[in-house]
Amino acid sequence: MFRHATGFKEIFICTGYTDLRKGIQGLATIIEKEFKRNPYEKNVLYLFCGRRTDRLKALLFEGDGFLLIYKRLESGQFVWPRSANEARRINSQQYKWLMQGYTIEKRSKIPDVKPARIA
Repeated sequence: MFRHATGFKEIFICTGYTDLRKGIQGLATIIEKEFKRNPYEKNVLYLFCGRRTDRLKALLFEGDGFLLIYKRLESGQFVWPRSANEARRINSQQYKWLMQGYTIEKRSKIPDVKPARIA
């Protein structure tokens, strides 16, 4: 289920940095207070990443309680968006890319620069 992103109604990544020492209540409070979302919505997965990008936490409400998942990579890092603190909805394909170490952010094009004219 977790590896293949099946069975989730929605998936959100909580961009920016999260203190991964937080437990279920701390992460649910972030979802509710900072992102203005309901952490008790059934089958909605929230992903959090700390400063060290080799581990993440996921919070999922299953209807009868929370499931807290902790994943630590043996090698490599997650490519985590750090631009702003927001809960960003991603699809199952983006989730799979994220779990495989690929970026899910669109790369901006480098503007064309005309060479300087030498006089």
